[in-house]
Amino acid sequence: MGLITGLVSAGGAAVITVTFIHPIDTVKTRLQVSGSGGARDYAKLGLFGTITTISKEEGVTAFWKGIPAAWMREASYTTLRLGLYKPIKQAIGADKPDSSIFLKFAAGASSGALGSIAGNPFDVLKTKMMAAEGQGAGLVSVAKDVLKGQGVKGFYNGIDANIMRAMMNNATKMASYETAKDAVKSAGCPDGLLLQFSSAMVSGLCITCTVAPFDMVRTRLMNQPTDGPRIYNGFADCLVKLIRQNGPASLWRGFVPMWARVAPTTCLQLMLFEQISMALGSKAV
Repeated sequence: MGLITGLVSAGGAAVITVTFIHPIDTVKTRLQVSGSGGARDYAKLGLFGTITTISKEEGVTAFWKGIPAAWMREASYTTLRLGLYKPIKQAIGADKPDSSIFLKFAAGASSGALGSIAGNPFDVLKTKMMAAEGQGAGLVSVAKDVLKGQGVKGFYNGIDANIMRAMMNNATKMASYETAKDAVKSAGCPDGLLLQFSSAMVSGLCITCTVAPFDMVRTRLMNQPTDGPRIYNGFADCLVKLIRQNGPASLWRGFVPMWARVAPTTCLQLMLFEQISMALGSKAV
């Protein structure tokens, strides 16, 4: 019953959170695909220029492009990466008071990898829908285009980068969250929303710093054209080309909107995850 409670809590928290955070993710995606495959060079416009351009040319609702795919992605990916963290942590002995942060890191990486495999098809659809300028297409239409152009394997574009990103993301998130929570609690902060919020803010900053390069490569791989020649041949090829074309700093392009998305997402997800878990009579982490 504990596993089911954890999965339900994680899925509920994720779907609620992404509904509010999705516009920031759209802006981040536009900046990351900037100049690739004929896309507008949003990098030259900058953060506020990108927001203004999308709003003027496509309307405010454009910031929620791909939200159906985002809901499905969170219901699969985040449900597993958060919901399986505690069982895996217990299985490898990372739940003991004196357990190493590296064991927590391993538990988070394992649950993140499993979640990314389940959520990759929806990640591909979400990325393509958010990156599309103009009116764009619906979920079913984009799915048909991917299937027609690349077959079932098209839904697993960027799977290598996505697994690595998810492992780094979830490992950093859960390990830094628990470590920060213990430290803040030791400093005298009582259990409650303030403890959860402050710990999640620390975790959000750590995630942005470590995950940004993987996120950039994943976005470029997932947004490749559904027909015609491929721009990148896997993670390593994409990484090398990005560095050669734009320099190492380009791997952190979209850092500000990514942090603006990750920090509140981490706060809301983990706080809701803990609150829903407690309401269902279980402990989240």
